Amino acid sequence: MWEVIREMVKSGTTLLLTTQYLEEADRLANEIVVIDHGQAIARGTADQLKSQIGGERVELVIESESDLATARETLASFADGEVTVVQQNRSLTAPVSGGSGVLVEVLRQLDAQSVKVLDVALRRPTLDDVFLTLTGHGAEEITEPAKELKAEEMKVSA
Repeated sequence: MWEVIREMVKSGTTLLLTTQYLEEADRLANEIVVIDHGQAIARGTADQLKSQIGGERVELVIESESDLATARETLASFADGEVTVVQQNRSLTAPVSGGSGVLVEVLRQLDAQSVKVLDVALRRPTLDDVFLTLTGHGAEEITEPAKELKAEEMKVSA
């Protein structure tokens, strides 16, 4: 189906598609309109929307739950916003500026505090990050009756 949509757009057809699958919007859309509670709250390309909420994200998974507070405090000292902690999988995520240099410094400080890191990533924000930042809730938190009003819309055009 997505290949048919791509071919139609290539041939000059303008399509309006509503989706809650933000990965699809990121791949297919030339222009995205984010709608929350029936109101358009943001509009632009995927890159423009991602740029609105800042640069990269540092993601960490640490070995011990007892080190979460230390890891959070360390990451917060480099973060440009809130540090998100998911206790169940011992993961932390924070928006940062400075790319890999910041990542190296975070890892050095955690190592100096004997916090073992199992996984680490530096990534650009996703449209899920954009939606969460703009609305204060994730797209998956939408209740069934309100899905049509809150769904993200995207306009795919040639």
